Amino acid sequence: MSGLIATLVALTLIKSTPIIYAALGGVISERSGVINIGLEGMMAAGAFVAVTCAYATHSPALGLLAGIAAGAAVGYVLAVAATRYKVDQIVAGTGINLICAGGAAYGLVVIFDQPGASPQVQNLGSAYWLLIGAAFALAAALQWVLYRTPWGLRIRASGENPSAVVSAGLDPLALRVYAVVLSGAFAGLGGAFLSIGELNLYSDGMTAGRGFIALAAVIFGRWNPLGATAACVVFGFFEALQFVLQGQIAWLPANAMQALPYVAALVALAGVTGKVRAPAADGVPF
Repeated sequence: MSGLIATLVALTLIKSTPIIYAALGGVISERSGVINIGLEGMMAAGAFVAVTCAYATHSPALGLLAGIAAGAAVGYVLAVAATRYKVDQIVAGTGINLICAGGAAYGLVVIFDQPGASPQVQNLGSAYWLLIGAAFALAAALQWVLYRTPWGLRIRASGENPSAVVSAGLDPLALRVYAVVLSGAFAGLGGAFLSIGELNLYSDGMTAGRGFIALAAVIFGRWNPLGATAACVVFGFFEALQFVLQGQIAWLPANAMQALPYVAALVALAGVTGKVRAPAADGVPF
């Protein structure tokens, strides 16, 4: 029994980590006033580029950095679309998700000459536990930055009242660009963790809706880094539970097991609907 609990705890930490990184990115972006529906695509970009770089350089560390850079680059695209061109943020984020998923699928054929999945690469090995610990450390650091530093105040003001930011002599659109690029970097890191941390390859659909679960965690956590992290751990627990329970409950179908984290996300969102308030200018062009 104790071994089962230890396995469940370890799997919960592993499964919640990529969602935590994406959710922290979502918090930063939405606190600045930009809805980041594109977290799923940014994770896919980070996962694919991380594997591609690790394959080319035989260095998982360089792959990790490349995955972060890829997420940041996609974040910059969303940031420019949302600020300079004032594109509807939901539409822009949805487009990013489709383009990144399709681009990665096409890249598998072009780069690796095989559809569906990349060849196996050297992954981070046991070093990925450092990324697990870093996820929680970064959540605490981001909590402090957002609520205890001038930069955090400016980011939050950009998402609440950008006109007041202008009155203070600052540019809320520039702050939003910085925040969304950083958001993409976090999501890219989450994707890279999936492909060269938890696994050692990229496969089509490997993000499996984790970017959307991260969005649910942002809302459930009330746009607060620590609250979002706690929600991610809950979702990670349900994802881990499906692996622990497989073969333990004969009458429960495997598909029902796999749906556990998504059901948990829907229940969580249904429970907080109407009870939380997003930043006042979140999703509002300026």
